[in-house]
Amino acid sequence: MSAAPHIPVLLDEVIAGLGIAPGERHVDATFGAGGYTRAMLAAGAQVAAFDRDPDAVREGAALASEAGDALILIEAPFSAMAAELGARGLVPVDGVTMDIGVSSMQLDRAERGFSFQADGPLDMRMSQAGESAADFVNTADEAVIADILFRYGEEPRSRRVARAVVDARPITRTGELAGVVRRALGYRPHDKKDPATRTFQAIRIHLNRELDELAEGLAAAERVLAPGGRLAVVTFHSLEDRMVKRFLRERSGSEPAGSRHRPAPKAARAPSFHTPARAVRAGEHEIARNPRARSATLRVARRTDAPAWTHAGATGGE
Repeated sequence: MSAAPHIPVLLDEVIAGLGIAPGERHVDATFGAGGYTRAMLAAGAQVAAFDRDPDAVREGAALASEAGDALILIEAPFSAMAAELGARGLVPVDGVTMDIGVSSMQLDRAERGFSFQADGPLDMRMSQAGESAADFVNTADEAVIADILFRYGEEPRSRRVARAVVDARPITRTGELAGVVRRALGYRPHDKKDPATRTFQAIRIHLNRELDELAEGLAAAERVLAPGGRLAVVTFHSLEDRMVKRFLRERSGSEPAGSRHRPAPKAARAPSFHTPARAVRAGEHEIARNPRARSATLRVARRTDAPAWTHAGATGGE
């Protein structure tokens, strides 16, 4: 196989967790630049790869041609995994891998508007359709902006940032938005983290429904995995990881007992996953090679033969 443009985070650990046997059917739910897919193909898997970004699907056509019948590329969000696989007669599967959040190829292209590292149009749309980041910041009510920044960016001064955004309208470039946030919060070049990071994260998550997609994608993976099938999920911030952690704790029967704040379930259900006790994080060597790996967390679980649970919707709690 040809070399991948980007090395995916925790690649060796993901492939080890999947334990791929030749001839197995696996899903790369977040194709991106195809790094995980290449590794799955090299291990002998047949792969169905999803991406809602038309650029990723178009640029993956060469790999699909090279792989032949071993790879099918599907332009769709991973929340549609069960329906898309079912329509093609590809259920059940032996493994599902999900690398959550924005891809390196999206971050690295200024014209996609995901990053403030290089100035570009304020876009952030993974599917390249619908409301853009510029549409949102220029039309949303101040209170709505503040709520989004607090909820999805965990920005403690979200009201101050929202007021600054409204005062600075219209904002059409990533550099403009980053500058507004930096002036509102104060920024020194030697600060460890740029204060605009939380705002960009929040707007991106909101526009792309990322937490809802994650909840729906986890439930879809539960439905398509065969007994003994493996689920591997890589997350990059606490909101995502809390959702995955709670999903697996709940589905494995290890969710803490109910309290007055969260009542216990009315009836016990058979665990649909076995899950290892500890998450996996990148080592020093990988972090030195790829700083993005610093915040990555991998959780792996194995499907039982119990029926899938009814999907109850997104949740971000512990």
